[in-house]
This record gives sequence, C-alpha cells and structure tokens, in this order.
Amino acid sequence: MNSGRSHIRAVPTNIITGFLGAGKTSAILHLMRHKPAHERWAVLVNEFGEIGVDGSLFQGQHSEGQGVFIREVPGRCMCCAAGLPMQIALNQLLAKAKPDRLLIEPTGLGHPQEVLQVFSTKYYQALLSMQKTLTLVDARKLSDSRYTSHDTFNQQIAIADTIIGNKLDLYQDEDKAKLIAYVKQQGQPHAQVLFTQHGEIAVSQLQGATTDYPIQSHHHQHQSQEMPMASDAPMPACGFIKAMNEGEGFRSVGWRFSPDKVFHRQKLFSLLAGLRVERMKAVFITNAGVFGYNLTADGLTEIVLDKCLESRIEMIADNLDDSLEAQLLACLVA
Repeated sequence: MNSGRSHIRAVPTNIITGFLGAGKTSAILHLMRHKPAHERWAVLVNEFGEIGVDGSLFQGQHSEGQGVFIREVPGRCMCCAAGLPMQIALNQLLAKAKPDRLLIEPTGLGHPQEVLQVFSTKYYQALLSMQKTLTLVDARKLSDSRYTSHDTFNQQIAIADTIIGNKLDLYQDEDKAKLIAYVKQQGQPHAQVLFTQHGEIAVSQLQGATTDYPIQSHHHQHQSQEMPMASDAPMPACGFIKAMNEGEGFRSVGWRFSPDKVFHRQKLFSLLAGLRVERMKAVFITNAGVFGYNLTADGLTEIVLDKCLESRIEMIADNLDDSLEAQLLACLVA
C-alpha cells in the first residue's frame, strides 16, 4: 500500500470522464462507498465553473477518516496553463493522501486528449500507473446534435477503455443499440461497452491497464485566469461572491455564501427545481440542515450531507437568467 511508503510511486490511476449530466459524480460516490475498507483513495476533481461544488458534495458524504481525500481544480480545464494548477493540486493531494488509488474527474467540458497528454509525461509515468479510462454516456443524448457534433463529447468516447451507458432505467428500447453502434464508429477497436443506472460501477471495472491512445495536439482558449480564483477568495462584507466562466459553447455562473447565511429549505427547493439550465450542482446550509442538490434534464435530487463549510451553487447553461442572484437571496431566512 502507498500509505506505508515514504515515496509515492506508480499509484493506480483512473480517469473518469463524461459530458455534462452523464453521472460522473454519482459514479465516483458509488465507487467510494464500495472501496476496500483498508485502502486510501484520492480524488482530483476538475470543474468548469469557478466556484467549485463537487468537493463539498464528496466531503459531505466521505471523510479523510474513512480513507477518502478530495482536491478540486475549479475554473479551468486541467490541461490549461500548461497544467500547472492541476499539477500543484495533484502533488499536494498525493503527498497528503499517499493513496492506494487515484481517481481523476475532468470537467465535462474539458479536453480529455490533453488531460491524457499531461499524464503521459515522463514525470507522471513514474508517479502514476495509468489504468482504465472510463467514460460515462447518457445514450439518449445521441439523438441531440449538440452532443454528437461536440468535439469534447466525441473525444471522451474515443479515449475510453470502457464506455458506461448510464441511466439505463430511463432508456428507450433502441438507446442501447445506438450507443454500441456509436462506440464502434467513434471509439477504440477494443473498447468495452457496459450499461448501468445511478452511476453504479463495480470497483473491479477500474482495474487493468489503459490502452495507448494516439494523442493529437488540440489548442483551445479560455478566459484569462490571472485573478485569484473565486473558490478561494476572501468573503466580502456583503456575504457572498459571484463568479462566471465561459467556453466550449456554454456559460457558468456560481455563488459562494458565508456560513452565517441560512436558506429556507422549501423556498430553495422550489427555486432550484424550476431552473432552466443544462446543469446545476449546489450545497446549502438551510433551516432544516445541510443538503446537496443536483439538477439535470431528468429532474432535481436532494441529499442530506453531514456538513459543509459554506453554501455554494454552480449552474451551466447556454444562456443564464440575470435575476438568479436576487432569486437566491430571496430564499434566505429572514
């Protein structure tokens, strides 16, 4: 086990990717619930938005005392800025966790080819032992040209050793066959296609060497990230911070709220359930406890969390309503 080593080498590592709303977070939470009790796992999470919510969702259900260590890289895809923010976060995570396994979750709008390129460098070849790359796909989206014409969606399938057709319980009869045919067209020759629901992936699916994938350079641009990240900025006197990001045809907006701001649970649920966005994740301190929220095209889910340091919300959409901030503030307990 790496937890007994003074030097970290060849940590078994999996990339778990997938487009917006495919179920990556649910899959990682399921895997963590079923990890061997004696093992220490580390999770490096990359988010498109600048606020960062996934880390709070993970930490609200799993603790370091349970052998789970989390680190976020919000506000940029992992491969940007020569991968420096990601490399710093990963090095700090590995030094603290000394893990037996590392899971890497790139943003659903990131560029998986370049993420793989970062981990193919000589430095990481010694540090990490790259195992299977898993891509979660909602096969129903194959009828939506916004997905099938999106380079990132197709890259995620092209690099995968295993494609997981998630949300099987919601499929029509032809959806499974469509995904199998699409993977034959877009995926690697020996890629495996599995089907599941609720992100339920067996830990055994992580094991096995990854297939070498020919990586091509793909340059892209994001907004400048020279300013301090909103996820780490000091809280101003007003008690909340707003941050926005844009790229790959989508926009994100998010807020952090100071811990003393308590939200009315019923008002908040009604607001979140009515949002018209591509994706929403949040953690909120409410008058009825701490809750995590996840909104996709299939509806809003609410889960009880053990804790969170502050309320956070992130939304991704083509267009965003300018009145969202006022609507959120109206949900505060007077």
